[in-house]
Amino acid sequence: MRKVFVKGLRWFVFCVFATALIGGPLARAAGAASITPNFKDANIRQIIQAVSAATGKDFILDPRVNAQVTMYSSTPLTPAAFYQAFLSILQVYGYIAVPSGQHIVKIVPNADERQMPSILLPKRVSSSSDELVTQVIPVKNVSAAELVPILRPLVPEWGHLAAYPPSNILIISDRASNVYRIMRIVKRIDRVGNQDVDVMPLRNASATQVVQVINQLYQGQATAQMGRTFKVVADERTNSVLISGDPAERLRIRALVAELDTPSAAGGDTRVVYLHYASAKELAPKLKEQMQELAQIATAGNVKGAAQTAAEKNALVWADTQNNALVITAPPKVMRTILGIVAQLDIRRPQVLVQAIIAEVDVNKTDDLGVNWAAYSQVDKLPLGGFVEPVGGTSIVDLVAAAKNPANLTTSLLEGTTIGIGTISAGGVSFAAMLRALRGNNNTNIVATPSAVTMDNQQAVLKSVDEVPFVTGQYTNASTVTSGTVTPFQTVQREEVGTILKVTPTISATGNSVMLKISVESSSVLPTSVSTVDPTTQKRSITTNVLIQNKGIVVLGGLIENSQDRNHNSMPYLGGIPVLGWLFKSRNDTASRSNLMIFIKPTILRDQNEASSESNLNYRYMLEQEGALPAPEFPHLLPGEPSPRLPPLPPSTPASAPAGAAVKPAPAAAAGASSPPKP
Repeated sequence: MRKVFVKGLRWFVFCVFATALIGGPLARAAGAASITPNFKDANIRQIIQAVSAATGKDFILDPRVNAQVTMYSSTPLTPAAFYQAFLSILQVYGYIAVPSGQHIVKIVPNADERQMPSILLPKRVSSSSDELVTQVIPVKNVSAAELVPILRPLVPEWGHLAAYPPSNILIISDRASNVYRIMRIVKRIDRVGNQDVDVMPLRNASATQVVQVINQLYQGQATAQMGRTFKVVADERTNSVLISGDPAERLRIRALVAELDTPSAAGGDTRVVYLHYASAKELAPKLKEQMQELAQIATAGNVKGAAQTAAEKNALVWADTQNNALVITAPPKVMRTILGIVAQLDIRRPQVLVQAIIAEVDVNKTDDLGVNWAAYSQVDKLPLGGFVEPVGGTSIVDLVAAAKNPANLTTSLLEGTTIGIGTISAGGVSFAAMLRALRGNNNTNIVATPSAVTMDNQQAVLKSVDEVPFVTGQYTNASTVTSGTVTPFQTVQREEVGTILKVTPTISATGNSVMLKISVESSSVLPTSVSTVDPTTQKRSITTNVLIQNKGIVVLGGLIENSQDRNHNSMPYLGGIPVLGWLFKSRNDTASRSNLMIFIKPTILRDQNEASSESNLNYRYMLEQEGALPAPEFPHLLPGEPSPRLPPLPPSTPASAPAGAAVKPAPAAAAGASSPPKP
């Protein structure tokens, strides 16, 4: 209650003081009265009442007008200045004063500004007033529509700024002080520029390249953000640079273009480019084809002069195979294009170490068991009976024939355990019997670990084979007799039998995986056909494309085969008699198992350090294998003759050749100096 009383008393004192200070209408007309307003947390409606009393204006307040205002002044103000201060208060608190009639002013929020009338097209816009003003600004030299995005951030959100393109004018509605600022900015921008154009023909450089360099030089600088005062365009037909803009800027750009249009340090239109990794012989035809295609495109587009097009058609490139260098003769623009292509192609390509493991395990088992017997009359040569069945490839008949003629006896007849009994009488009954038991075990374990290092996208072939002869034809001419003997004629073809690895690696774009085109072949001569004229070979091969992670292992394919064969022969009925039935039967059992697996591991060697590390690892492995050989049990027959040993691993020096194409340096000026070494 006390606070309300104090506040009311303060307001009453202020009104009395303002009334005494202002006086009547006569004092307002004279304008001699002054006001020193000081408010602290006063309601804006109370301040409006004071302004109305001081200026004689009538105010209509929007219901949304409400604020607590603090204002301090150390000097007295006239009623007109007090009103301007009041307009500033309204701006601070988000309200505007809209004149309506001679003495009526409406106070509304800023959001309603666009629907309210204002001072329309005043002859002079005050730079310090906060009155609401609508002004039309004519633009003469620049586009009004292009100025709107630049000026819009300077206008408050409730203000209005738009362009009318047909008349090239700007329409702005805002407080007078801000409208005055916008008008000054537009006047500063809307200046008549110098439209003179300088044409600079170039002799050594390409106009297009020079313009690109200048644009890149000024891109991102402060001048680019505020708008350039110059413009540079290339004319490829005359190889000239066109410069427009301010005279000072044109002079500066002309000096820069003159510096760029200087002869090349190498001189002329011919360059010698030494290659470090690519093949000059293979690269030269492709570059020549590229130059011809560029000339054809230029001719079809009709964007160059006839002289320049003819020069590009006559451009030359040839390879010096001894120095692995390219000799290029072309105009400057084509020369730069070709040098850029060579620099991108003449790079050190990564290598790939491909390691393969071919594991093969074969197991063969055979069991043969049987009895043969026979009886016949020696007198009339009539057979009396018998059970004859080959056991392990041998029967009783073969043994009897060998007994009669020992020359027919071979080692195959006595393989395994063979027991034969019998009698041969001159005039009676002859009898012979054979018991044969044979078991065979054949185990084969083959592990081949071929490996090869090759370049990216280059095929590598590794062979560990024997050349086995195969008879492909025979010819015998009976009319050709030498010393009573007919001379036969044979044609023989040698085939490779062993392990053959063919691989073509392709490194992916990410560099973490390798696509391999692989062909693996493992063949051998069967042991049963070694002594024959035409040996029989066993061949295992696989051809496929796989994608493997770097240093990953993948199985390409495999063959797992199990087979079992049981062959029993016996005489009906008699073969089933216990114990006695063994005289009338034989048995042959065969079991085989074959396992073949192929594993692949690629390793990417990106630089010389990785290649040296892998080489050192394999070299040390060979040294360890050499040291693991057992010492001979007997002394050397050649004392003092050392056995061969691998030398110690020499230190590796990483290659330091730069990547990319290099231009041959100028020869030394000293007399007698040799030609410069190849970079």
